[in-house]
Amino acid sequence: SLEHVKGWAEAHQKRRPMSKFQILTRARWRQNFAGETYLYWLRRRPALYVTDPELIGEIGRCVSLDMGKPKYLQKGQEPLFGGGVLKANGACWARQRKVIAPEFYMARVRAMVQLMVDAAQPLIASWESRIDAAGGAAAAEVVVDGDLRSFSFDVISRACFGSDYSRGREIFLRLRELSGLMSETSVIFSIPSLRHLPTGKNRRIWRLTGEIRSLIMELVRERRCAARAAREHGGKAAPPSPPERDFLGSIIENSGGQPRPDDFVVDNCKNIYFAGHETSAVTATWCLMLLAAHPEWQDRARAEVLEVCGGDGAAAPAAPDFDMVSRMRTVGMVVQETLRLFPPSSFVVRETFRDMQLGRLLAPKGTYLFVPVSTMHHDVAAWGPTARLFDPSRFRDGVAAACKHPQASFMPFGLGARTCLGQNLALVEVKTLVAVVLARFEFTLSPEYRHSPAFRLIIEPEFGLRLRIRRAGGQDATSQVDTSTAPVHSSHN
Repeated sequence: SLEHVKGWAEAHQKRRPMSKFQILTRARWRQNFAGETYLYWLRRRPALYVTDPELIGEIGRCVSLDMGKPKYLQKGQEPLFGGGVLKANGACWARQRKVIAPEFYMARVRAMVQLMVDAAQPLIASWESRIDAAGGAAAAEVVVDGDLRSFSFDVISRACFGSDYSRGREIFLRLRELSGLMSETSVIFSIPSLRHLPTGKNRRIWRLTGEIRSLIMELVRERRCAARAAREHGGKAAPPSPPERDFLGSIIENSGGQPRPDDFVVDNCKNIYFAGHETSAVTATWCLMLLAAHPEWQDRARAEVLEVCGGDGAAAPAAPDFDMVSRMRTVGMVVQETLRLFPPSSFVVRETFRDMQLGRLLAPKGTYLFVPVSTMHHDVAAWGPTARLFDPSRFRDGVAAACKHPQASFMPFGLGARTCLGQNLALVEVKTLVAVVLARFEFTLSPEYRHSPAFRLIIEPEFGLRLRIRRAGGQDATSQVDTSTAPVHSSHN
């Protein structure tokens, strides 16, 4: 019907006022015209759009290798992810996950907190110098996205490449550029006949892909030569220093049993970039935006940081360590609520590789399953009447008590066995950064801030995050901007 078409068009408008939440518009369209689960066709493939919590639970509990990431995503995003752990399926995925997952266990992340604090120092120094340039007592206006991304670049570069982190940054900068190009050409690149056309953007994608591979393999060859030299000298060479026990070293060490060891190393270095950098940087951006828009929560979180780390205005607070960060419950609730309102991926997508029974439904081989993360995160039936509001207190007793059907209603890092490997790193990194920032600064939204979340493989501010920042304890007028809701565009996890 005409009403049907108008409703769908409204739901896909690119930008809407913050009081007109696009995801809620889509949810109303689904409720009025479709239902909790409905079937449609994607090219010649059946696709199920699933919002039934029980069915989502079935998908999440499925550990069979006969369900995995859709093949069309593998092909369409091949320059970014290759055959790495984030997009691989079956036995290939299982082998890679066994190698990569331990690098993100909490025991490893625990040892990275000091690295995170060190990586935050250039950001702190930059903001303080801008405040000084603005007069010291006044607020400096800063577009913080680049600083937050540089911080996250530094963390993952040091974690992945150890003492070679400066060269790792060059690799990740190219990956960032490649990510931007891929987000612009995602539809075209998923069509085989168009993927190979020598267009300007395709040529840039091919060039960056080759440069990234060359830079990674240069490091790999150096590491392998060093290991070979140590063996030839009877193991008498000095053992590697602690920073060299990095992600790259672990991947190289475990690449020998892989079918294509060089591809295994290159592809998973790319995957670690997305698992350990993009999510952290963008979540930190949204977290600061929400704290700037809700000063009462900013004050509560700052008070907790100062209580845990010390500091009374006269003495500077201590740098947080892992135990301190773990005790910051209010900061943790703020981060969880940020992930609810702005999940890194707004869709979980799976494909069945054989006929599968999922609860009451039989999904034939080749069926796509779409779970709308953003819709579930704003479902009033699960989250109550405050689902549209920023309210970190909903997480005071943990995720399980925050909503109905938590496995289906809160999945910012994905679902089931394919949950994002980097979630521990992302959570600790964002909490650490927020703690360091709150201990030193107060911030409000700039009147120039334009709220427009956009999909560039993940959901991020289209026009950047512009804040007014001053040293903690100063006075500044608070920008009054309604950020309880925000439009998002779809991505796939």
